[in-house]
Amino acid sequence: MSDSSDNAPALPVPGHTPLGQTIYLAPEGFVQDLVAELGDVAAVEDRLVFADGPARPAAWAQNIWHDPVRIEFASIKEGARALRSIQRNWALWSLRHHRRASLIQENLPHVSAKPVVFPSPLPTAPLGSWTLLDENTIVAAARCSSPYRHGEIAFVENRTVPPNRAYLKLWEALTLFGEQPGPGDRCIDLGACPGGWSWVLHELGASVISVDKAPLDPAIAALPRIEFRQESAFGLKPQDVGPVDWLCCDVICYPTRLLRLVNQWMDSGLAKRFICTLKFQADTDHETARAFAAIPGGRVLHLHHNKHELTWMWPAGPL
Repeated sequence: MSDSSDNAPALPVPGHTPLGQTIYLAPEGFVQDLVAELGDVAAVEDRLVFADGPARPAAWAQNIWHDPVRIEFASIKEGARALRSIQRNWALWSLRHHRRASLIQENLPHVSAKPVVFPSPLPTAPLGSWTLLDENTIVAAARCSSPYRHGEIAFVENRTVPPNRAYLKLWEALTLFGEQPGPGDRCIDLGACPGGWSWVLHELGASVISVDKAPLDPAIAALPRIEFRQESAFGLKPQDVGPVDWLCCDVICYPTRLLRLVNQWMDSGLAKRFICTLKFQADTDHETARAFAAIPGGRVLHLHHNKHELTWMWPAGPL
């Protein structure tokens, strides 16, 4: 987890006025989910949601801008100079005056956005976010919740072996977790069909129990450390499996049912780590999402590769 100094308010720089708010970047298509989660908000600008006071827990935020400041400037070079006076690396969220904003960004050090090779450690260099409120006003936050530009993690994809693209969710979750399974680890993948998550765990060297009522892709089922059990994840008792180092679950079900399954496994004490997807149907079940968030030591977040889903991780990981 981050140390306590990471949560200290940023010191104001002369000419920079603290906004007294936190800015939350919603995933595309989920602004209303973020607003519903936050409750009272001050303003919504496209996908940016402004709320008074310090940051609140926000699973539906793709990135959180902590302690943003307002900067008045007269010229492009002056705007870039003001940002550089705070720190080196910045990512532009282009809200309006797009050409002027892009010229300011061009006067800042280049930040690489190359796809990540999995597995890779989290970036350590600070990356701030900024936008133009109007032609002569920057709003900028030197500290953000995600070390990636706008919370977007792009990977160098494997387009030949995995049977679907769901594996990218597990790559992202494990990257944020800050730890991965390895040789000697025993994993269980609930709702495994067609096998993308099982493939990820196997590639990392772990042994995998893959559970689903539907069959795995034959190429995944044939892997040497995959044990396939063709049955329901919900009919399987933890005691019938025994201790696992990782419980991964991407099963399609109502979040209330997933919560019961997770509680059963947590009560058993047989799973050391969890990564589970909460999949929503027509409406977002905010109540069950809050119940997952209330589990001590865990974390609920919307991954860049999630759709109408959230991911719950326990323990919470380093962010």
